[in-house]
Amino acid sequence: MGKPTGFKEFERENLSYAPVADRVLHYKEFYKLPEDMATQGARCMDCGIPFCHNGCPINNIIPEWNDAVYRDKWHEALVILHSTNNFPEFTGRICPAPCEEACTVNLIGDAVSIKNIELSIVEKGWENGWITPQIAEVKSGKRVAVVGSGPAGMAAAQQLARAGHDVVVFEKNNRIGGLMRYGIPNFKFDKSVIDRRMSQMRAEGVEFRVNSHIGGNVPAKDLLNDFDAVVLSGGSEKPRDLPVPGRELNGIHFAVDFLTKNTRRVLGDDIPDDEFISATGKHVVVIGGGDTGSDCIGTSNRHGAASITQLEIMPKPIDEPDKLTTWPNWPMKLRTSTSQEEGCDRDWEVSTKRFIGDDDGNVSAIECVRVEWKQENGQWKLNEIKGSEFELPAQLITLAMGFVHPVHEGMIEELGVEKDGRGNVAANDQDYTTSIDKVFTAGDMRRGQSLVVWAIREGRQCARAVDEYLMGTTTLPR
Repeated sequence: MGKPTGFKEFERENLSYAPVADRVLHYKEFYKLPEDMATQGARCMDCGIPFCHNGCPINNIIPEWNDAVYRDKWHEALVILHSTNNFPEFTGRICPAPCEEACTVNLIGDAVSIKNIELSIVEKGWENGWITPQIAEVKSGKRVAVVGSGPAGMAAAQQLARAGHDVVVFEKNNRIGGLMRYGIPNFKFDKSVIDRRMSQMRAEGVEFRVNSHIGGNVPAKDLLNDFDAVVLSGGSEKPRDLPVPGRELNGIHFAVDFLTKNTRRVLGDDIPDDEFISATGKHVVVIGGGDTGSDCIGTSNRHGAASITQLEIMPKPIDEPDKLTTWPNWPMKLRTSTSQEEGCDRDWEVSTKRFIGDDDGNVSAIECVRVEWKQENGQWKLNEIKGSEFELPAQLITLAMGFVHPVHEGMIEELGVEKDGRGNVAANDQDYTTSIDKVFTAGDMRRGQSLVVWAIREGRQCARAVDEYLMGTTTLPR
């Protein structure tokens, strides 16, 4: 905890942002942390049972590092933070902070600014040179292959290297980070943050191999022959499609393709104009109301789109839920991202009927219908509202409706690992073992599309399981 009466004395101070007119001109991060984080740490109350622990998927020891910040013991706070989270600079930027919804202060007012304090701690750690390689004193002689370099793969690799194993991370793209690198725009998450952590991991003995597509240009069986254990952490990358009439028209893209090509160009890759997906001067429709859709909005604004409309099939959430009903769980409430604040129209309870094209095969409009949700026999059912059809002009449509499961073609089919009913690689969250000996899986490839913080948790836990499998015992934390 911080100051016993701090939550009554001090107001929550949020991030401040650069003006919209300035920030839409570039792809740099545009937030500023509050200067007095000790006061924000002071707001952590003596609540008895810190529900924020369970609200956080990696069970961050939040009251303790809040207290350390309040008492100006920043190095101590960093040690506590790193004891549960390998990459707090990732989660401090892009986690939706379920811990704050579970904060006890949230019941009576504004939650403690846990996420901002977390980011302040780790950034101060980098600034002061406190974050250094943790090199294993004794090598095990065991080799582990980690397939996929997203947060799950990176967390597993770092933990295993610190346990003394030789770790090789295979990434199919030309840079490390997976969808965390390419699927999240730089204005939300500058990729130098990943590079900085990679340097630490290299010093700890992790080898990164890019342009290495397991099941593509690298046979999956080679991993079984060359390594003592294999971790599959390739993410959930099969996007959900929208098979309505006109889907074949030019100008309709999966959001991940739109975002990836933009980020590649921002990072300096040569993306030819005929391959690049541009929103410049176009009427853009984003289908999907989540974070990925929001990223499409922010990117389209920076391109200079003529208009942006975001469609969501679900009802519009309420502004303020009843905390006595929802707390400490994640509530369904209306949230507005910084990208949405930059300019877009948002519409709820809308379903797509068809895409309309011009004579050249390019999309020119989208036909929609309004829907309503009604309970029938205890289940919610979607019904179209008769006569509510309408059209929107659209020269670019991004499908931001999430991912259904990992890509099966290639590695998964070659290995022949069992899949669960949702198409994910089958494994439990205790030993993370697949149906094939010495092959483990973690992150979105196992649990389905989820948060970065869940991926880090699974990567850490999977590393513990692998270490125990290789050595018969383990000292790695769960």
